[in-house]
Amino acid sequence: MAGLAGATVVPARPVDGGATATVPPLLRIEGLTRYFGALAALDRVSLAVAPRERRAVIGPNGAGKTTLFDLITGHLAPTRGRIVFAGEPVTGLPPDAVARRGIGRSYQRNNAFPSLPVLENLRLAAAAGQPGSYDLLGGGARRRSTGERARAVAEAIGLADRLDQSAGRLSYGEQRQLEIGVALAARPRLLLLDEPTAGMSPEETQRMIQLLQALPRETTVLVIEHDMDVVFALAERITVLHHGEVLCEGAPAEVRADPRVYDVYLGHDRHGRDRLGHDRPRGGTP
Repeated sequence: MAGLAGATVVPARPVDGGATATVPPLLRIEGLTRYFGALAALDRVSLAVAPRERRAVIGPNGAGKTTLFDLITGHLAPTRGRIVFAGEPVTGLPPDAVARRGIGRSYQRNNAFPSLPVLENLRLAAAAGQPGSYDLLGGGARRRSTGERARAVAEAIGLADRLDQSAGRLSYGEQRQLEIGVALAARPRLLLLDEPTAGMSPEETQRMIQLLQALPRETTVLVIEHDMDVVFALAERITVLHHGEVLCEGAPAEVRADPRVYDVYLGHDRHGRDRLGHDRPRGGTP
């Protein structure tokens, strides 16, 4: 598929053979906490995501993954903690203000307008992402600009031959591709993907992996995903949440080798092998 054109520092991984450097994080989260009554859905979570990074967030159901995304995007206000994006605090801002600063998100459910064609769904998203006028219809020049962006995104997500098809008549996998395209059309600097392959067939999952691997490097990606084949195919670093806290964080090989991750998430059968078919690392719970 065709592609599209603070004080804290994090190590930047080499890209295309480039040199490793130290750069300020694009996203910095400090001590983020969210209570629902007496329950801490997220408890003192801190992490830093570098520009251009591909980061996965994994963990059991109820670990706090979607709550983390809701806090970053302004759908929930934190009880405590701080969120900094591109050097500016965004803690507690409403979702529209967060989106205008360059944070996009796809959801577990499809949010496209089912009666509108693919092209119009993408064009409206592109128009919403443009600075200035809130007139989504706009004049001729604006419509041409957003139309060009919509077609480029459709090519990138593999729906260039579905432009006139209403979103509601797409297959489930194609609707998930459109969901990501709608988020991409607004040109986010940081894209949050909430279980992009949930409910997909193996063939649809492979197409989604290819789509995500082809995303432009200028778009930093933070993804929640339960399919570990997808995680290991995409992520350069993995953050593991458990009971609302960061259990561990590191490169895929480091996380895979951590006995705690096996015990609380990857699991193991009576032969000591996880759901990926790997032996449990030494030091895990027997």
